[in-house]
Amino acid sequence: MKVLYVCAELYPFLKTGGLADVSAGLPPALKEVGCEVRLLLPAYPAITKVARTLQSVAPLPQSPSPWGPPPALPPADLVLATLPDVDMAVYLLRAPTLYARPGSPYLGPDGRDWSDNALRFCALGWAAATLGQGLDPEWVPDVIHGHDWHVGLAPAYTRAFADAGCDTPATVFTIHNLAYQGLFPSTVFPQLGLPASFFSIAGLEYFGQLSFMKAALQYADRITTVSPSYAREILTTPHGFGLDGLLRERAPALSGILNGVDYQVWNPATDPLLPRNYDGDTLPGKAAAKHTLQTRFGLEPRADALVFGVVSRLTEQKGLHLLPQVMAELVQHGGQLAVLGQGDAVLEQAFAEAAMRYPQHVGVCIGYDETSAHTVLAGADVILVPSAFEPCGLTQLYGLRYGTLPLVRRVGGLADTVVDCALENLDAGTATGFVFEELSAQGLLRALQRAFALARRPQEWVAVQKHGMTLRFDWQTAARHYLALYRSLRPHASSFTGPYSGSSSDAHQPDFSV
Repeated sequence: MKVLYVCAELYPFLKTGGLADVSAGLPPALKEVGCEVRLLLPAYPAITKVARTLQSVAPLPQSPSPWGPPPALPPADLVLATLPDVDMAVYLLRAPTLYARPGSPYLGPDGRDWSDNALRFCALGWAAATLGQGLDPEWVPDVIHGHDWHVGLAPAYTRAFADAGCDTPATVFTIHNLAYQGLFPSTVFPQLGLPASFFSIAGLEYFGQLSFMKAALQYADRITTVSPSYAREILTTPHGFGLDGLLRERAPALSGILNGVDYQVWNPATDPLLPRNYDGDTLPGKAAAKHTLQTRFGLEPRADALVFGVVSRLTEQKGLHLLPQVMAELVQHGGQLAVLGQGDAVLEQAFAEAAMRYPQHVGVCIGYDETSAHTVLAGADVILVPSAFEPCGLTQLYGLRYGTLPLVRRVGGLADTVVDCALENLDAGTATGFVFEELSAQGLLRALQRAFALARRPQEWVAVQKHGMTLRFDWQTAARHYLALYRSLRPHASSFTGPYSGSSSDAHQPDFSV
């Protein structure tokens, strides 16, 4: 089974969030279960500076497609490369005009979206679809698996090839966050090189604009989300972001597969970024991480303080607008708070002001780096993820592994992975953290109070820690689910030929039935 895995980020080379961690963890696991996986990424500077080029593949096609003109893209080509510690081949889409820019893959220095993002990620979708048509005649995928809106046009182009009578791979599209949809003015559509009929309510059109996310939801053979609960939630108006109607129509093609964790990276027993390693049998070693955290964030170095940690984008989606509203109570109870992240300017300012108001009780680092993230995850007693919505969440899974109890809202993947410290769950030995329902300051405060209450029962606290540390949310389980999905689409995986392969064959419409 040949799988082309298409994404816009890859840890540790380029990361703005959990998407990069997924792209680092899932492809190797797919390889372990028998898939032949190749990655496709834009050739960002952060990638090209460490890549070793193996061979040139082909220019990105600029000749007419079977249905009309190609996308209006600058010159671009594909190369086959390797990346350090990545045990699979990587296609890099080289287009200096589009990708040779410093900083964020999505935002300019002014913090706004790059004005040509539509073309930048149109190119990525076009590259994926033409690889599916034999652009590299030595390797043609059975499945194109795209991730988030950046790859949303890959299923659309693939469907256009199929409609034109070409053999095509199956397409799978994973939603990591439906709130980010890749919306662009309708005037961009002629530059995308898609059939004119695709700009309609049954295509990319979205309230007068065009949506890359909607393109994928409309045309992908199968749609997945990163947790079972999120797959159910996005069928409802509050979580569907205007696409719930389409998702309900496509519900038979939708499923939720829980993300995993790369335990080679996130393991307190081997983590090189910690001052002292520990595991469930050597929990006192966690005290060294706590002391390091308190020192680094300017907190009073008290072993008995209950330290709450945040490693997150600072946005309302993450529920972090609630935290300043309960800060006084948190400090009054003797708690401390360490915040690592960046995002909304208003929230950044609110946390900065809290640090000034409560010196040695609140420490804030605006920004992100891996060392500080591991320090917070290991050194805190509680990791806060009070999200308004959360497709999966990885932070709470990291917290469980590090013996740092997650405090989460019962939503999305948080609901699927954290068991509340209610009395019956403590008695059954299944509790792993603190879960609240109501998205409000009062809901969060009640959960904080329960954390303080459990901290006064150290034996029970340690029992919850140890249980959480034994749980495994591994990528191998997710990979087996994806392999079953691929096989349902391509039970007899075979080679494909198409207009860019340099050969010909009898074309036929693919059978997308399960």
